Amino acid sequence: MPDPLLVARNPDPDSSLPFLVRIPLGDGIVLRARETWPRASKVYCHRHDKEWSDDLEIVETTPLRSVTRRGAAIDIVADRTRESHSQFVLTKARGREMIFWQNARVAKAARPNIDLPTARGSGVGDLEIVVDTREKYAWKFGHQQASTVKRALPVGDYGMFVEDELIAVVERKGLGDLSAALSGGRMAYRLSALEAVPRAAVVVEHRYSEIFKLEHVRPSLVADALAECQIRWPSVPIVFAENRALAQEWTYRFLAAALQEHRHDDAARRALPAGD
Repeated sequence: MPDPLLVARNPDPDSSLPFLVRIPLGDGIVLRARETWPRASKVYCHRHDKEWSDDLEIVETTPLRSVTRRGAAIDIVADRTRESHSQFVLTKARGREMIFWQNARVAKAARPNIDLPTARGSGVGDLEIVVDTREKYAWKFGHQQASTVKRALPVGDYGMFVEDELIAVVERKGLGDLSAALSGGRMAYRLSALEAVPRAAVVVEHRYSEIFKLEHVRPSLVADALAECQIRWPSVPIVFAENRALAQEWTYRFLAAALQEHRHDDAARRALPAGD
């Protein structure tokens, strides 16, 4: 079991953040906070510039089941039945660090400081999407705020690079190609390769219901193989996007969100002390 989450009164009477919170991660992360626990809304926090002191007046001690860092967030699970889940989200805005503390309900309603793409992906600006050289009749992303460049990808058909690092990839499938790959066993090898990329997905240019209209292979065999693949490789979703236009739109949104999440992960790594 980890150490408890400690909340103390801020000894600085002039501070607008009246509490200090010690997160038991690494050597301990100390933040100034507006509240002792997030309840109705997210709580603004700021990194405390002094070490935790045993002389502080403790106002709340919360036993914890787990403390885990996940990208740009630190997840907290308290050892109690109510109000047990919360997370600290670390990011940067206008060049300075921003930290918010939120509970599970608030986190589900909105993801603070993670700018998901709007109608034209304005949250990340123009995207340069890499299209694999072997991709036939490639998507042009003409209706999105993106450009394409041809380049050999180690896996997948559409990729997103940051410098020379492949951070996300999407493999495009037609229904016939998907059916053959699933029934012939090739899909397992593709998913295993895709799993090696930090964020990967397969997008299908058809409805899921069309699997059960297949004539040259038993539909239940394809459906079972698809379900087994998602159980074995849950980190690589297989998305049915109904048609070519929606599959292209979904791919654009996925790559834009992956780029934004990569930026937040990178900001969080820089924000946290070494060794955390």
